[in-house]
Amino acid sequence: MIYGVGSADECSAIKIDGGVIVFAEFGSGQVLWSMFWFFLIFIWIWLLITVFADIIRSKDLDGWSKAAWTIGIIVLPYLGVFIYLIARGGSMTDRTIEQVNKQEEATQAYIRDVAGSGSADELAKLAELHKAGTLDDAEYTAAKAKVIG
Repeated sequence: MIYGVGSADECSAIKIDGGVIVFAEFGSGQVLWSMFWFFLIFIWIWLLITVFADIIRSKDLDGWSKAAWTIGIIVLPYLGVFIYLIARGGSMTDRTIEQVNKQEEATQAYIRDVAGSGSADELAKLAELHKAGTLDDAEYTAAKAKVIG
């Protein structure tokens, strides 16, 4: 059997067969407040991950310095992150741009490697070899037919 506990206006709990399930009234202001705190927590976690990634990625810090920054951020999280951003925040952008450029170069190299050269490039190379005398007319014709397909 289900019945409410309290007046109809309050309806803060519903009693179901001896057990009590509590429902809090959650107005729109409370929803916005909760969303605000969720956003702040999300930003804080993102900031921590970004700072730790920058510490690990940094080539100008030796191992002990990286360990000291990491321990400092773990022991005093807010102060440690803010000091890190003040002390090394400007070079964070440089390291990020450097990493993005390396990733872009690797991606372009992979695309060039996978795509290979087109038939027009191969025909141009065959023509150069034929002009240089490396290929005679029969070899050039056979290779050209093979490229054209």
